[in-house]
Amino acid sequence: MNRRESLRTIGIGTLATGLLLDASCKTDTKKQGEVTTPQETAAVDPARTPYELEREKKLNAEKFFNEHEMKTITVLVDIIIPKDDKSGSASDAKVPDFIEFIVKDMPEHQTPLRGGLRWLDLQCLNRYNNTFREASAQQQLDIVTLIAYPKKATPDMAQGVSFFNRMRDLTATGFFSSQMGMKDIGYVGNAPNKWEGVPADVLKSHGFDTVWG
Repeated sequence: MNRRESLRTIGIGTLATGLLLDASCKTDTKKQGEVTTPQETAAVDPARTPYELEREKKLNAEKFFNEHEMKTITVLVDIIIPKDDKSGSASDAKVPDFIEFIVKDMPEHQTPLRGGLRWLDLQCLNRYNNTFREASAQQQLDIVTLIAYPKKATPDMAQGVSFFNRMRDLTATGFFSSQMGMKDIGYVGNAPNKWEGVPADVLKSHGFDTVWG
């Protein structure tokens, strides 16, 4: 099983949660300060309450990661899920934006991720005299290799391992709950007003060859 297949397994396992998170990331186009009425809520998304939309608007107006951190996250998520002949990369699926939203929606991620990004930069500065995002592609991969495999990592890499595990989980959740990621794993979901009957193999397994009208 290659890296993308392994991540696909993680993505499938977290897809239900990711779909909920993805739904909360939809952009509200109302101007700041305007109140969303119940009727407007129903028009945008009947499953969302005015409180949920107002909270989302507030979170979207805030910014946690600075420009350097966001660029570092972009490099890292694309190492975790690179572009291939089937799908785009994690950044193509807007995973950095997903992570930016999640750390505001779930603040318990803020300190571990910010601390992990600084740890990553410090490691690269000590080894290569460059930050992680400014290091060469090979140097970036060398650092990631040291923390991507917990059973092989040395004790002094423990902080990096913990950070990378969290980042990998968030990247997989963000990617495989995006439209691109769901297409990648072949997730279809429910299609309204579409019924093609009971699949033939299911009918056969129950001893039926036809469906009665």
